[in-house]
Amino acid sequence: MSDPFWFLKPPYTLLDAGMFVVFLAVIYTYTGKAYIRFHGWVYRADEPKRYWLEVIAYYVVGVGLIGLFLYTFNAFSN
Repeated sequence: MSDPFWFLKPPYTLLDAGMFVVFLAVIYTYTGKAYIRFHGWVYRADEPKRYWLEVIAYYVVGVGLIGLFLYTFNAFSN
């Protein structure tokens, strides 16, 4: 019998977290505001450099987590 919570097991949590962070980056890109930890909200119109650095950081972290998930399954080997 298969485990109904297979997506919460260790390698799949990397995929789940990566997809969530990329989803947040897409939402932040669309809305024009991003949440900076310990600082609050930053808006694209007010502080564009800080906003884009934060959005890019979200994209990089999300893609990195997804890449780490693929690496654990040896997706990059022959």
